[in-house]
Amino acid sequence: MEKNLDSYAVAVAHALQRQLGGTHQGVKTVMRWTGASERTVKNWFAGISGPSGQHLLALVHHSDEVLAAFLTLAGRQKIAAAIKLVDLRNRIAEVLEEIDLLVENKQSQRPAPNQTA
Repeated sequence: MEKNLDSYAVAVAHALQRQLGGTHQGVKTVMRWTGASERTVKNWFAGISGPSGQHLLALVHHSDEVLAAFLTLAGRQKIAAAIKLVDLRNRIAEVLEEIDLLVENKQSQRPAPNQTA
């Protein structure tokens, strides 16, 4: 059983580090999200222990990385993948929208072609 706890703690640590880095600012952010003490949050970042109960819920609420790690540990990789696909699709849609705006702007700046009748 303890090995599973270690895997959980390490998975949460990696998720937090991927999203927030290993800086003190990342620790402070997680403290704000969860209300946990600095020492507790540092233990999560180090993989010494993992959050439980309300702290885990708060992390999952704020962190897509922790949510994905949690779903993967729970054997729900398909749900984690589906969430990631929707996120990627939305990001692609945003990029396409920006491209469209740039193309429209460039076309509106072109001089009108000579119209001959």
